[in-house]
Amino acid sequence: MHQYLFYIGDFPVRSYGLVLSLSIILAVGVGYFLAKQDGRWQGHVVDMGIYCGLAGILGARLWDVFFFDWEYYGNHITEIFNVWQGGMAIQGGIFLGTITGIIYAKKHKIDVLAIADILAPAMILGQALGRCANLLNGDAFGTPTGTGYGLVYPVTTLAHHVYGSQPLWPAEVWEGQLDFVIFALLLIFRSFKHGRGQAFTLYIMLYSVARFCLEFLRGDYSEPVFGLCTSAQMTSVIAFILAFIGFIYFGWRDRKTNSNSDGIVEQIPIKTKKRRHK
Repeated sequence: MHQYLFYIGDFPVRSYGLVLSLSIILAVGVGYFLAKQDGRWQGHVVDMGIYCGLAGILGARLWDVFFFDWEYYGNHITEIFNVWQGGMAIQGGIFLGTITGIIYAKKHKIDVLAIADILAPAMILGQALGRCANLLNGDAFGTPTGTGYGLVYPVTTLAHHVYGSQPLWPAEVWEGQLDFVIFALLLIFRSFKHGRGQAFTLYIMLYSVARFCLEFLRGDYSEPVFGLCTSAQMTSVIAFILAFIGFIYFGWRDRKTNSNSDGIVEQIPIKTKKRRHK
């Protein structure tokens, strides 16, 4: 893993920033393809991708700073936006990116749930590629495996600073791989009939389950909240419950709408002849 690809003078070109930028570009490209295939709103995908991508980076950073690392950043305010130090909470990125997408869709009179369904696979693909950036940067790492198996990070990384040369569980690698699985499952799901909003809520549910389980292996944030589970696990549980309720509701609403439309019988007016009075 290489944190620095090359230097332009004294300015380092970091693999983290390059791969993160590529993940956004490729996610937007896939989103454009899916929207064009669907036949709606492809002209808005690039603009929406730029706004949501930037909002996602900001949300991921601020979420990490205020929920996970405020004890440090409260005393180092000037380092809050030093994303290359590690510390990007993807759940915050999803939250602020989604809020930004909703605002954009409302402004341009786009069906929020429909566009969310279309773009859900592209969003999880961007997350999967983003985990490659975490691996190259040496953050989002796992706990020590206690065996000879695992990833050993270079001395310049945060993982080495925390655990030294111990082999660590490849938490970020496995999360990226699970994200690719979710990407495929969402494409498969969208090929079948489903209610408007169900693809997006399924995306939230699947990722929440994956993240909750992988948090047991994470070594960067291991302190439980209220003695129960980590902050990311609590967020995952809340997100899963809300998404599950939405998934059930959207499916019920779709069935109800279809049953009502099936019961409607078109009334054809009957022309009657007027009698002439003699």
